[in-house]
Amino acid sequence: MFILGLTGSLGMGKSATAKMFAEEGVPVHDADAVVHRLYDGEATPAIEAAFPGTTKDGKVDRDALAKRVLGDAAAIKRLEQIVHPLVGAASTRFLAEAERRGAPVAVLDVPLLFETGGDARCDAVVVVSAPADLQRMRAFERPSMTAGKLAAILAKQMPDEEKRRRADFVVDTSKGFDAARAQVRDILKSIAKMPNRRP
Repeated sequence: MFILGLTGSLGMGKSATAKMFAEEGVPVHDADAVVHRLYDGEATPAIEAAFPGTTKDGKVDRDALAKRVLGDAAAIKRLEQIVHPLVGAASTRFLAEAERRGAPVAVLDVPLLFETGGDARCDAVVVVSAPADLQRMRAFERPSMTAGKLAAILAKQMPDEEKRRRADFVVDTSKGFDAARAQVRDILKSIAKMPNRRP
């Protein structure tokens, strides 16, 4: 099975691109969705222990947690030490299941793929990108997004230029859905001829 990493900074159109891979019949593991599920249960006790007062009714209060950790490198590191192993275990289960079902390709959709070294698990990496002004515009369409919050999020992400440089493929989402979908199909054709590069 060929493992394709999918990543891209906030506001680049990564979620829409992940959906396009899914529409082509490719199983997609959404790391963000796993984090949301963990915040609704499994990770809650450990997060409450590390950051008292950031959970309510057995679930993580995302706004309270964001206020506590954003801009605090040590707090972010502590949170990642709780969450990343759980997300890693979920992705291992996902890949085993995709392989069992005979999927020729599986996608790991991970916002911090390069930053966490997750690209080492992949045979190729797709970076979703768009011009910076379009990225900002999309980011501010999100509820509760502020200039400070955007700056803090981008500060912990590798610059887009560096991601594109390290990518095997780049999907440019600035030209609309149809153009992005065509790029996704081209990538799937290309990887069908590529060897797996994982050891």
